[in-house]
Amino acid sequence: MLTPADDFPIHQTPEPIATPATSDRNAYDRYWFNGYDRDGAFYFAFAHGLYPNRFVADAHFTISVDGVQYSLHGSRRAPQDRFDLTVGPLGIEVVEPLKVLRVYATGEGNDTGLTCDLTFTARAAVIEEPRVTTRNGHHVIMDATRLTQLGVWSGTVTLPGGRVIDVNPETTLATRDRSWGIRPVGERDAGAPKPFNPLMWLWAPIHWEDEVTLWGSFERADGEMYQKDGHRMAAQPLGAVPDTAALAVPTDGHDAIGYTELHPVRHELTFFPGTRRVSGGTMHLADAEGKEFAYRIEPLGTRGYLAGLGYLHSKWGHGVWQGELAVEGETWVVDEVDPLAFDKQHQQQVIRVTEIGGRGRVGVGVLEQIIFGPHQRYGFKEILDGHPGE
Repeated sequence: MLTPADDFPIHQTPEPIATPATSDRNAYDRYWFNGYDRDGAFYFAFAHGLYPNRFVADAHFTISVDGVQYSLHGSRRAPQDRFDLTVGPLGIEVVEPLKVLRVYATGEGNDTGLTCDLTFTARAAVIEEPRVTTRNGHHVIMDATRLTQLGVWSGTVTLPGGRVIDVNPETTLATRDRSWGIRPVGERDAGAPKPFNPLMWLWAPIHWEDEVTLWGSFERADGEMYQKDGHRMAAQPLGAVPDTAALAVPTDGHDAIGYTELHPVRHELTFFPGTRRVSGGTMHLADAEGKEFAYRIEPLGTRGYLAGLGYLHSKWGHGVWQGELAVEGETWVVDEVDPLAFDKQHQQQVIRVTEIGGRGRVGVGVLEQIIFGPHQRYGFKEILDGHPGE
């Protein structure tokens, strides 16, 4: 089937653009954004996913403010036109590729009272993260490429009840990513039970005054980081992010965007007793010469459960068929949520970070975490037991 995208020289196979290169039912193509106030007054996130072999598209917007998290979920039959990024009242507009994007949730077909109109503007160049391939036995369960970019937000959010939050680029920081490939989505796979693999996932994009840094790591129960990546990159004046075409030649590209590759080395974390939520600690990265860069993290109190974007959600999971079009709202009082609930283990906290040594700089970012199963060093023994405390 031909669509408008076929008039552009972007084909990677002999098939039309609407035909995926793989028949794997878990093929996906995804946008993801977060935003947060520098002082931790609020946290929000937006996501859009396309699952072409499941014929589903979904989108979500969530915001956590004053101890309450509001979410808007939407799902539809996937459009064949890949330029159509709408799901009912939710949508994305690519204003300037790799630099400026708009996300919105209108009131049309949405009776929740939760709406937004927000524009992301990059303050650092986009970076392609290492390809992620994971297996359960011989079965490939994830094979994906992801780009990450840090920026700022402008616009407004309207909460149920009518309160309007003005989002200012001077005070509202942003992270976004785009990923595509194969990942577990939709209904649980049939067949024999698969072995359980304990997991610790930590991801920390950080804004400093003059640069941005990123930590990403997957860790086993014994503390081994089996996949890790990180970087630091120069911050740029808004509207002056370098042409990312320079990345075609890695060495030249790295110079153009002030890029240095970093590797997570170790972390020393503390946890809120009875939970798996990080309460503070230190994180250490190193460059290719072994020079370490470390910072102390301090949660600012505001957090968002990524179930608000469908992650681990029992109803609004990614790629699950909800009908031709479905839209629904959801609200949680954050401190009343069971801290050991399965669907609330994927979460982000707004954090203040302080450089250890060096210039003693202070930055702001988020810490994303998922911890399932035992972790020897931190005292977790079961699939979902809480931390024993000091």
